Amino acid sequence: MIKIGNIELPDFPLLLAPMEDVSDPPFRRLCKMHGADMMYSEFISSEGLIRDAIKSRMKLDIFDYERPVGIQIFGGDEEAMALSSKIVTTVNPDLIDINFGCPVKKVVCKGAGAGVLKDVDLMVRLTKAVIDSTNLPVTVKTRLGWDDSSINIDEVAERLQDIGVQALSIHARTRAQMYKGHSDWSHIARVKNNPRITMPIFGNGDIDSPEKALQYKNEYGIDGIMIGRAAIGYPWIFNEIKHYFKTGEHLAKPTVADRVEAVRNHLTWAMDWKGERLGIVETRPHYTNYFKGIHSFKPYKQKLVTLDHPEELFAVLNEIQDAYSGYEVV
Repeated sequence: MIKIGNIELPDFPLLLAPMEDVSDPPFRRLCKMHGADMMYSEFISSEGLIRDAIKSRMKLDIFDYERPVGIQIFGGDEEAMALSSKIVTTVNPDLIDINFGCPVKKVVCKGAGAGVLKDVDLMVRLTKAVIDSTNLPVTVKTRLGWDDSSINIDEVAERLQDIGVQALSIHARTRAQMYKGHSDWSHIARVKNNPRITMPIFGNGDIDSPEKALQYKNEYGIDGIMIGRAAIGYPWIFNEIKHYFKTGEHLAKPTVADRVEAVRNHLTWAMDWKGERLGIVETRPHYTNYFKGIHSFKPYKQKLVTLDHPEELFAVLNEIQDAYSGYEVV
């Protein structure tokens, strides 16, 4: 059993990564249904929370059926991080996670996300400001380092654990790599094998199949895996991995009917949470991923991304289900 504070997770948990514009409550609910053991909010700007920005405040919405669930914050100012952690604590997530891994320029330029990898002393101060301002467990998600010549994850792990961080998720790329090139999990394995490290270490990066999940579990000895991009439009990956771990066999791939049901749920829950108009618009980018690999799908996709009324969208989903009845998605 893996423990983070009072949170008890199963042996080798599968975590849903925090992803901007993806891991909102409707998507998290689907991933929970399909086997995710712990999930995180989209990352939230500490400055935005303090300014009471509506978008930042909406990201604080969590629901009991999601638990255990963490809220992730980012920022480069100690006072703002401390105050935002107090705000987050009031909505009672199971933990607070700090993002020191986002490689996007607009975040890095503010001295936040992966930008903090260039200043480990600042990272420690920011993290301690959060820990000192909440009674919740605090965890961190980060990368190997700024670039290949400055990989500092070993120092980062030790220093963060020393001040009270209770788990560390490591994306096996540097900031310079962004999401390109090869992820190198050997650095994560080295952190895990460090006799000083007792907190759980979760690996992240390029896990997109049950086979790879099992290979990395065995090869790198980590405590669990965090899955991001591979779950977008494919929440079934969590249970597929768990089934493969137990049996060595593959679950049947989701049918078109399964995919339609997932989209129907996603759209319904998005409209319930965001309102009809915003729910419809913000679900549109997901359709391509849900229906990936289905031939001659373009006319249906065109309807899904242009229609504006729920009843029309649900009618198209019914059409898709009927048109592809018995179709096997490769």
